[in-house]
Amino acid sequence: MKKRFSLSLVLAVALGYLQPSLAQKVHITDIDPSVKPGDDFFMYVNGKWYNSVEIPSTQSGVGSYSFLNFPQRIRMQGILDSVSAAKNAAGSIEQKVGDFYASGMDVATINKRGYEPLKPILKRIDGIKDVASVMKFVVEQQKFNNYSIIGFRVGPDIKNSAINIVNLAQTGIGLPERDYYFRTDSSTIGIQKAYIAYLTTLFTLSGTEASAAAKMATAVYGIEKELAASHKTNIERRNVQANYNKLAVADIAKKQPNIGWSTYFSGLGVKIDSLNVQQPAYYDRLNALLTSVSIDDWKAYLKARTLTAYADFLSEPFSKASFEYSKKLSGQATQKPRGEEITEAVDRSLGHGLAQLYVKKYFPEEAKKRMRVLVDNLKTAFENRITQLDWMSDSTKAKAKEKLYAFSEKIGYPDKWRDYSSVKINRATYFENRLATSQNDFNYSIAKVGKPVDRTEWGTTPPTVTAYNNPPLNEIVFPAGILQPPYFDLNADDALNYGGIGMVIGHEITHSFDDQGAQFDKVGNVKNWWKADDFKKFKARTQQVIDQYNQYTVLDSVHIKGALTVGENTADIAGIAIAFDAFKMTEQYKRGEKIDGFTPEQRFFISIARIWRVKTKDAYMRTYVNTNPHSPAKWRVNGPLMNFTPFYKAFNVQPGDKMYKPESERITVW
Repeated sequence: MKKRFSLSLVLAVALGYLQPSLAQKVHITDIDPSVKPGDDFFMYVNGKWYNSVEIPSTQSGVGSYSFLNFPQRIRMQGILDSVSAAKNAAGSIEQKVGDFYASGMDVATINKRGYEPLKPILKRIDGIKDVASVMKFVVEQQKFNNYSIIGFRVGPDIKNSAINIVNLAQTGIGLPERDYYFRTDSSTIGIQKAYIAYLTTLFTLSGTEASAAAKMATAVYGIEKELAASHKTNIERRNVQANYNKLAVADIAKKQPNIGWSTYFSGLGVKIDSLNVQQPAYYDRLNALLTSVSIDDWKAYLKARTLTAYADFLSEPFSKASFEYSKKLSGQATQKPRGEEITEAVDRSLGHGLAQLYVKKYFPEEAKKRMRVLVDNLKTAFENRITQLDWMSDSTKAKAKEKLYAFSEKIGYPDKWRDYSSVKINRATYFENRLATSQNDFNYSIAKVGKPVDRTEWGTTPPTVTAYNNPPLNEIVFPAGILQPPYFDLNADDALNYGGIGMVIGHEITHSFDDQGAQFDKVGNVKNWWKADDFKKFKARTQQVIDQYNQYTVLDSVHIKGALTVGENTADIAGIAIAFDAFKMTEQYKRGEKIDGFTPEQRFFISIARIWRVKTKDAYMRTYVNTNPHSPAKWRVNGPLMNFTPFYKAFNVQPGDKMYKPESERITVW
């Protein structure tokens, strides 16, 4: 245990969360007294750090949340450096992850092979003669999780969540989302040009003459723009009901004959009578384009999708071309060290294998026990808040409580690990290893079709710094990766843990009652459990959330999209309130003793600001605001706190302060 704690301590010190000489007591430092708490609480708590920290050239940001996955990868890389150098039993997890890592680190062999491993796939594209052979190739590649024009996914039927079905989503584009093809601001145009240049480079690197490569890239971009025009926006895709269109295979086969759905599914080895087409307009457009676009242009498109899918598995000219494009979206100045990149690849490809080694070394079982207590206290606090709601009827309150106590909670790591016994890993062939793990992922997914949903399955790897709510399973999940400072610390006082991981727990609980989650019942089916008038009042309150966040400017003319982020913002607003109510049950709150000159309430709110201590590059932030359903870090702190009266009392926020809102205008959803 001592070793585990010391590693957590080193990480916390590096991020500025505690003083290394005070291992048994977490002290709050680096408060910026030049900033009034009521003007900008994020900068009051984080300003000294924010103004002095430098973003590494190999990263697009620094700090907590997803950026904590950077130091996590350093931990996992240490494991991989060790196991890859050891003599491991054939077929063991250590052998598979160690040899996969070693193959990726063998840059000399990868460079020597160039794009040789890809030539057989490109040759098959050259042999395409008609639409039927286009679709045959698409099926072939989907077996390696290379999705081009068909967004195939297996998951619960959201109206019968006990059974897995096939879901088809819109896809087919290379830019982050549909609006990147149609916006005309200078930043977006720069990204469009960089993307076309990237495609051109990939074509030339794989043997196409420069002028022909440029023409092919333009043709590919044209096809993608046509497909993008049929896409729903990210905001439109939040409509749960509109994304459910369960259809008979025979019916869509008649409606979209060029796709050849019956042949497609038989080629995948899937026997189904029906499926959910989430965005039907996309497949109508694809069906038309399959015959209106020339076969030569479709071949160029399939080469582009293949090259972009595999570029990072090939020699340095390909991976560098991939990075040159991606940095336009991320702002990252230089490529990550090879060890970090390959560690990330292992996590994606054999993640639950590597996680077993990570958990053994870094996850203290005491954390799971403490989390159980925290989760139970947060659920009690949320139940009390439901009881006290003045806008909801008793009958809907009863249904909400039923759903709350039907939750399943996953903490730390799975009770059973995923089986990788069928995956063969060769220390000398990185490209083939990537294909082998991708094929294994596809086989793992396809085996679920028509089968009962496995409610023990995890949707992320345990070392990942994240937490999530999965409405069809009515579950909340807290992986081992997030159970570390600043979110959770076995040595910290309750104020910091309730303001940290407690807020995250409250946030994830609330997702079952946000604009999307509220449409799922206690077993995970999309089913109305609301009285009509109650739901109308609920929608009015979430509209207030949309309106508030629409006002926030992130960069020059770039605003937060309130309708895109409403679910996350609702969860942030309620998550803080639930966590605070649970904190009030603790002895620390009741005693009211100050630590470092701060009251328990103040330490609670300071902890909230510290868990979103993040600084990013502007290019990353532009992409984030356009594509991510979360608000940027600063507004995950200031936005919710502006609505929470106990915060006003804790820091004496007064009229005239920039974060002040009259009490009558403060938003309460839950």
